[in-house]
Amino acid sequence: MKYQSLAVIFIIIILPISMILTSYVQNQVKTLELQISYDTKLTNATYDALKAYQLNAINSSTSDLANSKLRDIEASVNTFFNSMATNFNMAGYNKDILQEYVPALVYTMYDGFYIYSPFTNTLEPEDEGASYSNGETIYGLKPYIFYSARYNTGTVDVVITYSLDNYITVQGTINGNPVNRSGYLLDNIAGTTSARTYRGVPIRSSETLRENVEFANRDGSLGSIENCAYIKINGVKYYNDNGTWFSIINGERYNNQGANFSESNDAALRYYNEAADFTSWVRSNLGGLMSHDAVDTVTGDRIELTADYEIFSSDRDKSIEESDSNFNEHRRAIIKYSIQKNLSIAIANYNNYAGGTSPNFQMPELKEDEWDKIINNISIISFMQGLSIGGKIYNGYTIVNNTDNEEVVALDSIYIRTSDNQYHKATDTDIGSNVTGANLNTDFERRTVTNGQTTRYYYPHGELGCYSSIVAQTKVEVTDINAYMQEKYSSNQNRTLAIEYFTALGRERYCMYRTNNNPDVEAQKFS
Repeated sequence: MKYQSLAVIFIIIILPISMILTSYVQNQVKTLELQISYDTKLTNATYDALKAYQLNAINSSTSDLANSKLRDIEASVNTFFNSMATNFNMAGYNKDILQEYVPALVYTMYDGFYIYSPFTNTLEPEDEGASYSNGETIYGLKPYIFYSARYNTGTVDVVITYSLDNYITVQGTINGNPVNRSGYLLDNIAGTTSARTYRGVPIRSSETLRENVEFANRDGSLGSIENCAYIKINGVKYYNDNGTWFSIINGERYNNQGANFSESNDAALRYYNEAADFTSWVRSNLGGLMSHDAVDTVTGDRIELTADYEIFSSDRDKSIEESDSNFNEHRRAIIKYSIQKNLSIAIANYNNYAGGTSPNFQMPELKEDEWDKIINNISIISFMQGLSIGGKIYNGYTIVNNTDNEEVVALDSIYIRTSDNQYHKATDTDIGSNVTGANLNTDFERRTVTNGQTTRYYYPHGELGCYSSIVAQTKVEVTDINAYMQEKYSSNQNRTLAIEYFTALGRERYCMYRTNNNPDVEAQKFS
């Protein structure tokens, strides 16, 4: 056979194959491009939703309360879908269509979480109206779900609710006696009730806090006070105006008649005193609890964990607040179990509401580093599934952390003020001996005050953020902050930094809003 004939045969065989392969590669490239594009759109919409939640929460003095929190989350959900509709507008998807491809949004809070997903509305006949009807499928926030587990060993029958830090609530019976106690779990506390040290660092027994404040008066005028003394009780700041204490509710000033607080407060000292007492009580009453004792609070099914250990171990080689302690390993496992279980149910149920017209929605498997983000701070988890992207069906999710909030005082939530009129992250290596104080990171955020006609902006603290620390973070050491501060004090490198940091951490955690706190009792502690 001549070479020309072989060449013709080769072309006849290879040309169709090459055309098919070229088309396949082009389709794969297009699919990958759409995958990246949709991931970006989903991430951007989730960031927009988070920013909306942050702005509403920071500028609302009632954002800790359940109704206000629901309002802020619902506004955040609307922002998410509006952002998605804007990003997908060129692709022909509007808000209503996109909602059918979002099986769930998850808002993880301090001691529990909300899931936004469709559900069947159940109403009595007399409650039906123009807005909703019985049996209708609607999208909305489901009831709050706590990070909790039940432990029943015979002498102990309690439900323990965990949080995003080492604060727990214990409810039930111990030896037949009812208990309802809450508190922080801390080791490394020494000294007396009037002179505490934490990790060898002395805690300030009292301090006077000051910041700038602006407000709307009841007559509609706008007022302001520079360098105003204040105290914080159960999440509410009370300011002293020449002997008159007042609070600000959504920008408006309300005088607290009869209030007689002391400007000098001992909240930090109380935090470490009560943590020492509560930790001792937990170990005395719950010291024998094992991880295999944990069961689901609803079904009673045993929660399967990878290892068995004593939850509140008193092994002094590993403090209970350390990230790899038995307690924190168990806390993370319970939070992960609670979110996984309820989210899997929500996504699986979504197939019933989709009416069989959409692909089968499934719970994706989150990576361990992603669970670390969820478990360590408030976050939003968004899911989008079912959109065709050419060669396959899109299945994506995004996790975004909310680090600027007043609901979780994490170890890195404390910023350090210095005499050069700047504020820094606590592990900024450029912080010298010019430390002047420490505050919660949200205290440096811009606030808004309005009387309906005029809007003003102000900053509670006049310091400016250090660029290399707050923005670029090029000089921020990534390390265990507790050990970092302990080393600063013990080596005499920067003792003031360590004292201010641990004092501020204790103060801000002690003054957080707690649903199980009695406001009147809390106020009496500072009178």
